[in-house]
Amino acid sequence: MAGKLYMVPTPVGNLEDMTPRAIKVLNEVSLILAEDTRTSAVLMKHFNIATPMRSHHKFNEHETTAGIIQMLEAGDDIALITDAGTPGISDPGFMLSRECRRNGIAVETLPGATAFVPAIVNSGLPCERFTFEGFLPVKKGRAARLAELSVEPRTMIFYESPVRLLKTLKQLADTFGGDREASVCREISKLHDTTHNGTLQELVAYFESQQPRGEIVIIVAGKPVEQHVKVDKYAKFKNKYNQTDDSNEKD
Repeated sequence: MAGKLYMVPTPVGNLEDMTPRAIKVLNEVSLILAEDTRTSAVLMKHFNIATPMRSHHKFNEHETTAGIIQMLEAGDDIALITDAGTPGISDPGFMLSRECRRNGIAVETLPGATAFVPAIVNSGLPCERFTFEGFLPVKKGRAARLAELSVEPRTMIFYESPVRLLKTLKQLADTFGGDREASVCREISKLHDTTHNGTLQELVAYFESQQPRGEIVIIVAGKPVEQHVKVDKYAKFKNKYNQTDDSNEKD
């Protein structure tokens, strides 16, 4: 009988966000695949998890995936974790999940931490419908993607690094308009967790004088829906009728 692949979310900052179920699964599987074993070693030590770990990240997943599938087919249960958050969300996970699907191997993703959910709720912008964009292309295709998103009516979510934040905010303001409402959340669930709300132009001005640090989520309001003014097709006839009545009264 084949084993199961568990996608296990890990805290994006505060270790208290680790769920009891996640700890249980990591203790029970045969192997933990970690994006960076050095980073994950801190988490393992904190929760006294002694399960063997192996590196699995975007630079080696093409070479390691086949061997992992073989282990799963042989009956081993394996867990995948990333440095922070839910595997597959702007992190390794999609390729392995896809190969499991192709080979009839069960995948179970545990509920847990992900950075964009608290960020969009904190922003005060509409969150009943949104589009998750993750990281924008760094160079090729970046301008074209921003142009496409300039007419997106749903709230948009972007991940960004602190070194590129100001540049990205300026590009968003240039493409979407400086008066578009937005929010910048950084260091979610950590000691210096902050949210800055305002227009894109206001956020540009703020971060021109404040050097951002840590992990960043940008939330941008969608393009406002144009309000169509209802035209009364009988208006010209009403006006003509009223004018006729006025002339009769004068007579």
